[in-house]
Parts: sequence; C-alpha cells; structure tokens
Amino acid sequence: MIKTFHLLFILLSIISFVGRVILSETYPSLLQKKVVNIAPHIINTLLIISGVALIFQGGWLSISYGWIIAKIVALLIYIGLGIITLKQRGTNRWLAFIGAMACLVYIGIVAVTKNAFFFL
Repeated sequence: MIKTFHLLFILLSIISFVGRVILSETYPSLLQKKVVNIAPHIINTLLIISGVALIFQGGWLSISYGWIIAKIVALLIYIGLGIITLKQRGTNRWLAFIGAMACLVYIGIVAVTKNAFFFL
C-alpha cells in the first residue's frame, strides 16, 4: 500500500515539476497562485515521507543498501537542478531541466535494479 502511494506521489511530483516549467514559459502569472506554489511542496513532502516509510518497511537501513544513498544524492541534485530550472531563463534553464530529468531517470532505474552502478 505504501509503495502504491509512493509511486502516485512520484507521478504527481513529476507532473507538478514539468507543469510548472511549462507554466513559466507560457503563463508565468499563474505561478503566483497560492495553490501552484503550495501543492508541489505538499506532494514532495508526502513523497519523501512515503519513501522513508518504505525504507523502514523494507529494512533497508543498513549501509549494505548503498543504492538508497545513491537515490538520496540524486534526489538532492534533482532538487538543486529543479530550483535552477524554475529560477533561470534561457539555456541555463533548459540544461538544468535536462539534468533534472536525467536525475529522475537515474533514480527510477536504481529503484528498479537496486544497483547504483547499473551502467558499469
């Protein structure tokens, strides 16, 4: 059940992020609406809570589960790139957006394979 909620929050988080990027290009005034500012924080908070719950449920607190650390580091990079994406304009925005999407792909592959170095 927690995994289902976690997957739902992942989907909502991605839709929220991409939606805000699209809004910033097409209708930037909509980004000033309270719901557009608050909803992503609520979604991402629930995403992180469900992720932590899965860590405890799966018993993955041991250092031998390095893939969890890799996902957390990639998440922090994603957050940083997401901030750049939403604050910058021009080429920097799109490079940060591509990097953020690459982080999400990496996190997804690591979640499925349970291997932080799947590419080796």
